Amino acid sequence: MVRCSIQRNVPFTLVPSVKNYYSVVTTGQLDREIVSDYNITISATDEGSPPLSSSKTVHLSVADINDNPPVFEEQSYSAYVSENNKAGSTLCSVTAQDPDWRQNGTVIYSLLPGEVNGAPMSSYVSVNGDTGVVHAVRSFDYEQFRSFKVHVMARDNGSPPLSSNVSVSVFISDVNDNSPQILYPAPEGSSFMTELVPKAAHGGSLVSKVIAVDADSGQNAWLSYHIVKSTDPGLFTIGLHSGEIRTQRDISESDSMKQNLIVAVKDNGQPPLSATCAMYLLISDNLAEVPELKDISYEENNSKVTSYLIIALVCVSTFFLTFIIIILGVRFCRRRKPRLLFDGAVAIPGAYLPPNYADVDGTGTLRSSYNYDAYLTTGSRTSDFKFVSSYNENTLPSTFLQSVGFKSNSNYSSCNKSVFSLYKNNNNNRERLLFFSV
Repeated sequence: MVRCSIQRNVPFTLVPSVKNYYSVVTTGQLDREIVSDYNITISATDEGSPPLSSSKTVHLSVADINDNPPVFEEQSYSAYVSENNKAGSTLCSVTAQDPDWRQNGTVIYSLLPGEVNGAPMSSYVSVNGDTGVVHAVRSFDYEQFRSFKVHVMARDNGSPPLSSNVSVSVFISDVNDNSPQILYPAPEGSSFMTELVPKAAHGGSLVSKVIAVDADSGQNAWLSYHIVKSTDPGLFTIGLHSGEIRTQRDISESDSMKQNLIVAVKDNGQPPLSATCAMYLLISDNLAEVPELKDISYEENNSKVTSYLIIALVCVSTFFLTFIIIILGVRFCRRRKPRLLFDGAVAIPGAYLPPNYADVDGTGTLRSSYNYDAYLTTGSRTSDFKFVSSYNENTLPSTFLQSVGFKSNSNYSSCNKSVFSLYKNNNNNRERLLFFSV
């Protein structure tokens, strides 16, 4: 008879089924994440004398099921970023582990739905699905919101999938990106404001106060006040942190009635930002002695207006002179342009005029004793050839055609690139007076 036994300290036991057959049965719950493999040794012993035995080792692997959700390394995360950050900058990284095997242990990260100032969470931050790195989608403004929370979900790829969530708190730190804003006196360009200072004011008397705020926080919002320009530098002083304007000494009769102060307000950021304002003070006991208030501000801007007028006048004068020079130059060039023939090829040269001949506008000569008139051909211009005819045929002497010859190599009516010659007949000898072409 054979008896079988199994080693101790394993969650298994042997259960006989039929003769010489045994089944390995678990005695407790198996957890692959604790022990994934078992080496089970089974021994068989007979009942002889002496008893003989043999053993066999069985390797057992525990199959995985998706029974573990992803677990984040921290219960919550915090991220710090300066305002005016670049879009796409890294805020933080979240990490979750899943002890399951293969796809059951693959973790995918995503954002849970939410809102920030009424806008979807996805418009502010994003998370890398594989690495868990949280990025800023846009630039943050400390003055709009100083912190917000985003929830990240880690989900495995098992079936069914398991998940877990973690919160990420994003804190925005301030940078000095806002200049001080002066509330009083009103900024330049708004209604005119002035302060009356009694003539009997003593040193240390409160005259006025500059009020300013800064939208930044911390030391970026610490303000200091300084007088950068004044009509009488030794008459007024301002509190470094209070902005109160006081007299440094008693007011005397020699002090100007109109006092202008330029006050600068600076913050304590790096680099510091500043704003300026103008204070108009009138030393007087009653309004009857006060001149027109507008004169105070106009004195300051009068020089600027004068400069603008001078610049405008110089520009207009320069343009006008340039225009006149161009017009004169064009007219001068036109007058000097040589007279051209109709085809624009050659200008008609001047000819020698005998004593008994008259010029016909540079196109030929006739006897001065003849009565004649000049006519233009069709399409001719001032510089073209002019035909000559008399007022009356009877007025021409019979010897006109003999004394003056007219010859052309084309019809009179066409006059298209014709060559003309003007001759004088003298005892059967022709003397050519002029040769030209049109």
